[in-house]
Amino acid sequence: MTCKNTDKLGDVLVLGIGKTGEGICRYLTGLPAGRVDSVTLYGGARSERSDATRALEEAGVRCVLGTEEVEGHYDLAIASPGIPEPSAFFASAAAASDEIIGEPELAFRESPQRWLAVTGTNGKTTTTSLTTHLLHEDGRAAESVGNIGVLCIGEVAGRPEGGWLVAELSSFQLAETSRLHPRAAVLLNITPDHIEWHGSMEAYAAAKEKIFANMGAGDLAVVSMDDDWCRDVAVRCSGRGLRVCELSIERELGGPDAAFVRGGELVVRLGGVEHDLGCVDNLRIRGSHNWENALAASALALFVGVDEAVVARGLTGFNPIEHRIEPCGEVAGVHFVNDSKATNTDSVEKALTAFAPKSIVVMLGGHDKGTDLMSLAEACCREARVAVCFGAAGPRIADALEAEVKKTSSDLRVVRADHLRDAFDAAVAAAVPGNTVLLSPACSSFDEFKNMAERGRLFKSLVAELAARGE
Repeated sequence: MTCKNTDKLGDVLVLGIGKTGEGICRYLTGLPAGRVDSVTLYGGARSERSDATRALEEAGVRCVLGTEEVEGHYDLAIASPGIPEPSAFFASAAAASDEIIGEPELAFRESPQRWLAVTGTNGKTTTTSLTTHLLHEDGRAAESVGNIGVLCIGEVAGRPEGGWLVAELSSFQLAETSRLHPRAAVLLNITPDHIEWHGSMEAYAAAKEKIFANMGAGDLAVVSMDDDWCRDVAVRCSGRGLRVCELSIERELGGPDAAFVRGGELVVRLGGVEHDLGCVDNLRIRGSHNWENALAASALALFVGVDEAVVARGLTGFNPIEHRIEPCGEVAGVHFVNDSKATNTDSVEKALTAFAPKSIVVMLGGHDKGTDLMSLAEACCREARVAVCFGAAGPRIADALEAEVKKTSSDLRVVRADHLRDAFDAAVAAAVPGNTVLLSPACSSFDEFKNMAERGRLFKSLVAELAARGE
């Protein structure tokens, strides 16, 4: 087993009764006697007694429900990622605690060996999954954890000796780190998202940059040079003496550490040694943004010692992940693609480039984050044939697209629908053989669904129903 921390944690406060809070409590109550004096869970203002809270109480957790006013004193507080720093709940917990951290930070402190980390507004999940896949291809034990949907702390107790944790880390999770120190880490991009949580674009970018905060000269920072915010981060990392692998899909890069595309071939250079990893056309994950994800994952794998031939083989064998430009069928010559994970405009703009221009019927809508739509409208007018706008954000998106159509005399057709089912029917009616119906919403799902996965699975079920009818 991998060596674990034995430091005393004392009286511990846990914020939030969701999956994260429950997982933290279960980990803490399973520690050897003497490491934890007490575990107190504050569920939040809308929390109520449930089977989960009763089970935690039976395990020795004190559950305080229906309030966000924390009382008492705690040695350590651990906050769920959905609780923003500016909130009264977070502030109350911070005032009552000697230190407040997030769940990935706790997991790192408990088991700090062999961490790799990935962040960015878009591409995190694909890059994390692909990195883990490449390590598996080399016969190494590795688990994808973090924002990908698997709690970091849930993998600590059973970590095998020599096993790797490949952590997808959101800005929320990174904001609550202080000691987190991966051996190598990736920053893919920084585009506007979650500004309401962080308070400003600058604060959001600063949270992303924390992934490199504790890294040193023996570690590797893989940073995109195709993004203005990321270039500034790369400069600061280099200024600290950190080894930076510059990443680009737009141009070939010099320097001893770089990852780029040359003549359609994926190339990673580490320590001045070039690794030719095959043609981008051999990837099963579509779109030029996935070239970037493949290069980043390859750089991590090569850095920890995976052989070039193994990386090249692993890249060609990696399949699209669920809900991320995921092919899900063809009916009457029309292809259907589930990109429900595209919850911001930048992600949609990248997805549109994965298909032939003017062959796309794109489905846009969901919970309105209030983000600027100008760039999305321009991309849709340039790349899509039809845009079907639905959900709470549908009218605002449709207005933006129609304004761009009028301004540019684009031939984009804009269709309005109420809900996803209606939008699917409208998209099918608008599609012709050779088209791709692309669910790439640019919005979160909370107006109609519990999460983006539920939204994506409904889309796939509608495709299956359509195929069964033979329409």
